[in-house]
Amino acid sequence: MNTGAEEKLGTIKITDDVIAVCAMNATRKTNGVARLSSVFSDNISKNIFGKEPLYKGIKVNQNEEGISIDIYIIAEYGVKIPEVAWDIQENVKREVENMTDAAVKAVNIHVQGVHFADEED
Repeated sequence: MNTGAEEKLGTIKITDDVIAVCAMNATRKTNGVARLSSVFSDNISKNIFGKEPLYKGIKVNQNEEGISIDIYIIAEYGVKIPEVAWDIQENVKREVENMTDAAVKAVNIHVQGVHFADEED
């Protein structure tokens, strides 16, 4: 007998790691991105724990309002950075929302440098 009220069985929590991997994949597929850039917390993780983070250059923050993602990139030389940033925002938002069914409230792009074609990584 259904009284019209929904029965709440529990909640699902998606870890920051899963969201970061989705964001990383969407960012790497975007034209104009040379690579993700390490951030301060990545260096701490490497120095203290002795291991590289799985998703360097991505910071995820989840709260009741939704998901905020900060992405740190190195752009390819010659691209229009505002267009690349816009494309990353759209790609990441779409990928994360499709994979997690959670609302993405912000995707912040931080361009840390430019990669020139004749530079070695």
